[in-house]
Amino acid sequence: MNTDLIWILVWVVVIGGAFAWLWRAGHLMRFSTYVQQTREELRKCTWPSWDELKGSTVVVGISIVLLGGFTVLVDFVFSMLVRWIT
Repeated sequence: MNTDLIWILVWVVVIGGAFAWLWRAGHLMRFSTYVQQTREELRKCTWPSWDELKGSTVVVGISIVLLGGFTVLVDFVFSMLVRWIT
């Protein structure tokens, strides 16, 4: 037999065994229930409109720029202080 065919058969047996164990232990049923409940909860969510999403994106962008500028400024001041002290 070809070694590739043997490896394929080994993996089929391993994956089949894992699937059988998950099925028998009830993990697949619990996972199915989890997915179903998650979908139900997501249906209850209110999603932002396109305008709200654009507005939030602008606010986040401005916040990132301000925080980045503050970080650069503080780093510059501290580096100048360290150069002045040493």
